[in-house]
Amino acid sequence: MKLRQLEITLQKLAGFSSPRAVLEQYPTPAPLAARLLYHASLHGDIEGKAVCDLGSGTGVLAIGAALLGAARVTGIEIDEHAVITAQENAASVMADVEFFTLDVREPSATSRIGTCDTVIMNPPFGAQQVHADRPFIDLALRTAPVTYGIFNAGSRQFIETYTYPRAEIDEVIGGFLPIKRTFSFHTKDVQEIEVEILRLIQT
Repeated sequence: MKLRQLEITLQKLAGFSSPRAVLEQYPTPAPLAARLLYHASLHGDIEGKAVCDLGSGTGVLAIGAALLGAARVTGIEIDEHAVITAQENAASVMADVEFFTLDVREPSATSRIGTCDTVIMNPPFGAQQVHADRPFIDLALRTAPVTYGIFNAGSRQFIETYTYPRAEIDEVIGGFLPIKRTFSFHTKDVQEIEVEILRLIQT
């Protein structure tokens, strides 16, 4: 599947029906998701691989990985309502993904997920809960040798320090995440947040 075709397909997926601010539930935009996934695919980290999406939300990244030929895709999400939407989204495009409800902070998370080849994720940036991204990073590094994550621009130094000596960043790709007016504290109809896609490799 070509990049543009993937983007168009992901654009059709349903978003959060009742987004929760505390979980920073914003949909991963199709262009940004497609860019992450296609880049990972070019690295050989998707096709034929076991892929896990941490904080999978409504399934955009996980479904995209399945459409790009991943051998097995698992989506982990704390919000059971989002899991239902993700399952419906996967069915709508005939993507084979197993979604289940799980808090990444649960001690049993590692054993329940099992080992994977690649983790993909768009974790919370910590705007509502400080360091909310850390449990996602920790679980990702316990789960797979390669992780692709979307982080707030300027996070590279923190991520490098936090993950040392467990992992290193070997690639950074810039991008934008447009956030539509969703919650009462939003003052603009659309606000573009500068982000970075980081590729983390276990050391």
